[in-house]
Amino acid sequence: METFQTSLPPTELNGHSKSARPLPLPPVQQPESILTTWQQYAQQEEDLSLRNLLSTIRRRAWIIAGVGAVVMTFFTVKALQQEKVFRGQFRMLVEPVNASDDLSDLTSILATQNTRRSGLDYATQVQVLRSPELMEPVLEELQQTYPTLSYPTLLRNLQISRPGETKILEVSYLGSDPVQIQVVLDFLAQTYLEYSLKERQTNLRQGINFVESQLPDLQARVDTLQDQLEAFRRQANFITPETQSGSVTQQAGEIASQRMALNQQQREAEQAFSSLQETSGALATLENAPIYQQLLGEMRAIEVRIAEELTRFEPGSLPIRVLEEQRENILPLLNQEAQRVMSAEQAAAINRLEMLAAQNEILEDVEQTGFERLNALPSLIREYTDLQRELEVSTAALTRFRSTQQSLAIEAAQTEIPWQIIEAPTQPKNPISPDLERSLLTGMVISVLLGLGAALLLEKLDNVYHTVDELKAATKLPLLGALPTNQTLKDSRTPGRSGLAKIADRVSRIPQSLPSAFGRQSIGYGYGGNSDSSFLEALRVLYTNIRMLSSDQPIRSILLSSAQPAEGKSTIAANLAQVATAMGQRVLIVDIDLRKPQVHDRLDIPNEVGLSNLITDSLPLKAALQQVNPEGSLFAITAGKIPPDSTKLLSSHKMQQLMATFEKSFDLVIYDSTPITGLADVSLVGQQTDGLVLITRMGVTDRTVLKQTIETLKLSRIPILGVVANGVKATGLSGYRYYAYGYGRDANGHHDEVISFGTPATEHSANGHGANGHGANGNGSVS
Repeated sequence: METFQTSLPPTELNGHSKSARPLPLPPVQQPESILTTWQQYAQQEEDLSLRNLLSTIRRRAWIIAGVGAVVMTFFTVKALQQEKVFRGQFRMLVEPVNASDDLSDLTSILATQNTRRSGLDYATQVQVLRSPELMEPVLEELQQTYPTLSYPTLLRNLQISRPGETKILEVSYLGSDPVQIQVVLDFLAQTYLEYSLKERQTNLRQGINFVESQLPDLQARVDTLQDQLEAFRRQANFITPETQSGSVTQQAGEIASQRMALNQQQREAEQAFSSLQETSGALATLENAPIYQQLLGEMRAIEVRIAEELTRFEPGSLPIRVLEEQRENILPLLNQEAQRVMSAEQAAAINRLEMLAAQNEILEDVEQTGFERLNALPSLIREYTDLQRELEVSTAALTRFRSTQQSLAIEAAQTEIPWQIIEAPTQPKNPISPDLERSLLTGMVISVLLGLGAALLLEKLDNVYHTVDELKAATKLPLLGALPTNQTLKDSRTPGRSGLAKIADRVSRIPQSLPSAFGRQSIGYGYGGNSDSSFLEALRVLYTNIRMLSSDQPIRSILLSSAQPAEGKSTIAANLAQVATAMGQRVLIVDIDLRKPQVHDRLDIPNEVGLSNLITDSLPLKAALQQVNPEGSLFAITAGKIPPDSTKLLSSHKMQQLMATFEKSFDLVIYDSTPITGLADVSLVGQQTDGLVLITRMGVTDRTVLKQTIETLKLSRIPILGVVANGVKATGLSGYRYYAYGYGRDANGHHDEVISFGTPATEHSANGHGANGHGANGNGSVS
């Protein structure tokens, strides 16, 4: 494979990582620092939401104004056309307020037995006062003066209420004629006073007599049930169902616990007995036998002496035979002791099993007795419950009858007192409706709320990003740059100089901008005085942020792509390559969009031989490599002939070899790819680069498609370096602050330092250094 020689030493491909460089871990924070960080984060989230709301209001101002104007006009017209409504009223005292008249002391004494605080049921009384029995005579009198007045109209305009917890009834009447209102109220007041004097006497005395006749029978019934309940408790040794159930349940629980413990002991005894029958269990038992261990120790000592003597004497010599005889004498004793110990242990295990079996039988008898008590408990509880329920019903009835007797006596005493008019009916003078000021205020509030609601609804239905804040919050990716819309780039496809060169020419003619497109006498961030310098500075910030993503090893290759077509990725790739070249880098831009290539149009170079020819025809690299600028620092490989199957070429081994050669030969390789949605081209190439830069266009990129795209990249394990917001308007950057620094000219033509403030195109990068922290000079170094 041919390698394009450069002045830089080649970097070994195996030592060049193909994944995003991990960021350094932050130091361990103290709890106070963590709390402060969390508070700052919460404050930032609150500010972000407020900025998004204000941005939405600015974008939808015409919608808010239109909806507000329509609603406000409706409320104004309605208020002006509404008929005037008057309201008259009078008040009646329906219960006495002093202690000498209404027996209030007696009422307070019986408050615990009588749930009503007053002798009058106000809700029922109001319905009686509105009933046809009282209203029809009033209506007949009124119709002589006002024939058109009907019963439904009278009831609809009549309102009777009780102010708070007072003993007053307030009667009001609504209408358009103040004189008619006063006439109606006068008739109603007279009718209600007559009702209070003539019709309120009821058969309370008959009710009192009935209650007194029932009280002796109820008292006898309660006494009988109490005697039966006491006899049942003595006979069944029964206190309450809860106490009895708790006692039986506790006993059953204790028996169950003892049964579990006994079963556990029995299993352990059986296991111990079984282990004695096995060799391992026998050995474990003999290890705890002192006499056996003593004999075993003597035998081992003799065997040790035999081994020592064998080093000195022959196997059949006298010392050896003496030691062997001693060992033979100890061996029977050792066997006898082992049998004795094992017999004793087995006997002890058998005795323990028999004892546990006897305990188990005793426990079964106790458990059977508990079960019998438990089985009999439901019938006892039911009998007790029946008696208790009958006693409660009889006691409640007795209490209710006594309370009713006292209430009826109090109410009978109070019915002698008539109602009093404490506020006489008067003719109303001022209408209560319409209230123009209140209607206009209400219309203003509702119009603002409906306008905001309509704006927020449209914003919710609008499935694109409008601000950088929205993009950052949705993607959770580092914002590498925010590029403003530039009119000059629309002419970049015409023959001649590239769009960025035209921008540089225009910027060089601005006194407070750069003298050249890529001069080293300018450091800038964000938006400057015009769109050309703003776009140029935004590209420098984007390149600087990409460089500072990794501090351990420089980024040598990046892939530029977007979720959808027409988001400006090819334009950004071409102009980013020129910015990197101006900062002292040898750059290669490769058009891997073999479906709809754009790089040759952006750089104004031919597309006769390109990447597809290098892969399919095995041409040398120089055949497709094109020098873009005269300085020889920017090169490009166009897409070439469009193949029938681009995925086959991009997934080939030849493509991987070419990518490795590119990275060895250039400081930075920029790949311009196809959109990600619906195509596999990015997945085939992305893992061979240092990372992907995702281009999004404000007001164009679909939110759902972008989220799906990010998920696709994560599944493909393609490192995402960050996101670039393209086509950002001046209002799309919300509250980000920035400054721009450069050289201008004074009145004598000399250069002066110029600092301007405004809104930046980006913020801090992922490693804590952002566009506001460092710039890049003309040589590409960070200053």
